[in-house]
Amino acid sequence: MAGVLSTQYSYHFTRRNLYYRFLQWTIRLLITLLARLRVEGLENLPRRGPLILVTNHLHWLDPPVIFCVLPVRTTVLAAEKWEAHPIVGRLFKSINAVFIRRGEADIGALRKVQRLLEQGAIVGIAPEGTRSKTGGLQHGKGGAALLALRTGAALVPVVAYGQEKVFRELRHLRRAEIVVRVGKPFKLPPLQEGNQSRQIDAMTEDIMLRIARLLPPEYRGVYRDKVPEDAAGTPS
Repeated sequence: MAGVLSTQYSYHFTRRNLYYRFLQWTIRLLITLLARLRVEGLENLPRRGPLILVTNHLHWLDPPVIFCVLPVRTTVLAAEKWEAHPIVGRLFKSINAVFIRRGEADIGALRKVQRLLEQGAIVGIAPEGTRSKTGGLQHGKGGAALLALRTGAALVPVVAYGQEKVFRELRHLRRAEIVVRVGKPFKLPPLQEGNQSRQIDAMTEDIMLRIARLLPPEYRGVYRDKVPEDAAGTPS
């Protein structure tokens, strides 16, 4: 989820913002036709940046599901493979997505995201780096923590689940339930002297545990044993 950043996250009736809102409304309408959509914890979401939304990554429907329910304009990161797609690529470009090479440190894309955050953007990042093949969380990578440290941006955990069942349920003439949960914002402490790589790893672990706490146990993956069972779905 760049343009004139002084108005990018406001509700001014510019042509760009009207297009963004229309796109949100259209995608939400399509999703609610396909599934039952439930949103929790939206009151936790700050309305201005710099802000990093840290999300899980289950399915290709994750970005549109989260995009369509947020009341703020958000810059999304999209896999580079979509950039040349005649439909999806144009859609991502129309909302100024940042394309990133998966599976490697895309320094150029990270610098672009850092500049956006420094100008007050709200950016969505999946710390796992790629879509889960198991249906549960994978180990997080340090990019989100590093960007937060460099820019002073707050982080907000946002999860979505159920979207991976949509098309399977439709084959049985049923509508799956999709749940989106927004946790409370938090900030990372500054780096101390010593092994900074270990500190960033520890901060990434904290980020992933905050994401895991918003998910039911079956979606927590490698973090399942590190989160109490009774923490399921608590938007905090």
